[in-house]
Amino acid sequence: MPRHSTSSVWTRRQWLQTGLAGLAAAAVAPSLRAATPPVRNGKSHMKLSLAAYSFNKLLPKAWTPEQLPGAKFTLEKFIDFCAEQNLDACELTAYYFPKEITTEYLLSLKERAFRLGLDISGTAIGNNYCVADPAAREQQLQMTRDWIDYSAILGAPAIRIFAGTKPAGETEETARDRCVSAINEALQYAATKGVVLALENHGGITATPEQMLKIIEGVDPSPWFGVNFDGGNFQTDDPYASLAQIAPYAKNAQVKVEVSPGGKKTRADLGRVIQILRDAGYRGYVALEYEASEDPFESIPPILAELRKLISA
Repeated sequence: MPRHSTSSVWTRRQWLQTGLAGLAAAAVAPSLRAATPPVRNGKSHMKLSLAAYSFNKLLPKAWTPEQLPGAKFTLEKFIDFCAEQNLDACELTAYYFPKEITTEYLLSLKERAFRLGLDISGTAIGNNYCVADPAAREQQLQMTRDWIDYSAILGAPAIRIFAGTKPAGETEETARDRCVSAINEALQYAATKGVVLALENHGGITATPEQMLKIIEGVDPSPWFGVNFDGGNFQTDDPYASLAQIAPYAKNAQVKVEVSPGGKKTRADLGRVIQILRDAGYRGYVALEYEASEDPFESIPPILAELRKLISA
C-alpha cells in the first residue's frame, strides 16, 4: 500500500471546512455546473492549418482500396499540399477516410504529417445528436467513440462535432436536451483518451449564438469540451457580433472566405474575424475551410498568405 506524505493527509475538520466551502460556492455560482470558457495564459497566439474539406469535390469518400488508384486527390496528397504551403498543421475530415479504417492507415498518415513538419490540428465528423431513435443515437455515439480513438492514434487534439437537426414534430428544447445528453456521455470517453470535442456553430439547433449558448450551458464542466468557432456559418443579421459571443469558448477555430449576413453570401472580412479571436484571447489553430466555387489549388495559396499576415500581426 503506498505511503502518503503528511501534506496529503487531511483532518476531519479540513474535510468539513472544504465541503462547506464547496456548498457555499455552488450556492452563489450555479453557472459553474455548466461548461465555461477555457482559461488561457499569455497573449493570443494562432497557428495556421487547412481543412481537408477545402477539397471536398476532389477527395474520394468512404473509399475502398480498389477505388483509390483512380482518385484525383487523396489525403496523402492533401498532406503534401499543406507542407508545400508551409503550414503549421492540417485538419483531416472523417468523410475522406477509407470505408474500413485500420490502425496501420492512421499511423501512415501520422508519420507522413510528422515527416513533413505538420501537426494534425484536428479531425471532424458529421454526427447528429438530435436523433430520437435509441438505436440511431447509439450509432452516433459509437461513431464518436471510434473517432476519439482514431484521433488519439493520429495525435489530433480535437474533433469538430455537430449538434444536429431537430426531428420533425419535436420541440427544439427536446432536441437540445437529447443533444446535451449525448455530448455529456461522449465527453466521458473523450476524457479517457485526451481528445477535445469542439461543438461547431453549424445551423440546426446551433444556427444562432443564443442557441449555441443554451447547449453550452447544459454541458457538464470538462476540459475536454469547447467550441469550434466557424467564421462563416452564422446567417444572423450581424454574423461578426454573433461570432464574438461564442469566441470565448473556442478551443478550435476555422475561417471561411465568405460570410452570410441575413443568409446572403458576401466576402468575409478575415481581418475582423481574426481580431474577434484575438480579442477573446484565443490560442490555437486557425484552419482555413475553403468552400468558394473557384479552383482551390489556385485560390487557397493567396488566402493562406493573407491569413498568415493577419495571425502574426
